[in-house]
Amino acid sequence: MLRISKLTDYAIVILSYMARNNAVQHAATEISSVTGIKLPTVSKLLKTLSKADIVRSMRGSKGGYFLARESETITVANVISAIEGPIALTECSLSVDHCEQSSSCEIRGNWLVINRAVKTALESVTLADMIKPVSGIPVEIRLPVENILA
Repeated sequence: MLRISKLTDYAIVILSYMARNNAVQHAATEISSVTGIKLPTVSKLLKTLSKADIVRSMRGSKGGYFLARESETITVANVISAIEGPIALTECSLSVDHCEQSSSCEIRGNWLVINRAVKTALESVTLADMIKPVSGIPVEIRLPVENILA
């Protein structure tokens, strides 16, 4: 099963909360209180997201955190990469050097295509999308194969 870490899930929850009202700065204590995520975890994630230029901070009595860019330009892939590192389903999706089988592997190219498809899908979902209410109608997402193979 493919699964993102709890920290990445929490980061998306935090960013979604911030995206709902990006006109104001948010204190870590406020974010913790509203989301139910423990303050040390919120602080750690905000620091990591700040290093990745997804959020910015302002010090002082009226300071806090805010999104570094519009929610329509921050993708789920950006958040995953900031928290977990490069998106890769297999070791060879990152680098041939990580796999002992790379010299004789006949399916590496296929894993690269699959990895690109997953990454493309994650890049197509933004924070703005994440804060939209879910309708009862399932949404069909189509990924054109020619974009993935390119």
